[in-house]
Amino acid sequence: MELLIETTGQVRCVYAESVDLHELGAVSIRRGSHVEPTDDGHWTADMAPVDGPLLGPFATRSAALDAEVAWLRCHWLTPAK
Repeated sequence: MELLIETTGQVRCVYAESVDLHELGAVSIRRGSHVEPTDDGHWTADMAPVDGPLLGPFATRSAALDAEVAWLRCHWLTPAK
């Protein structure tokens, strides 16, 4: 699990249960995307909650989830410039 610790002390991460985030202080969890099925049986990852694009379509839900995490790591879990 990758943690980005900003100079303000705020920590960002793609949530997983491998680290108990409560050990770091107050926790605020928010959705990074909406992974949903399409009408034709494919899957998309809508990254709008973090001001990102619509990813997909993908043949499987797991492929959409993998794309979601990859996008978050590359575009959201990076130091602010």
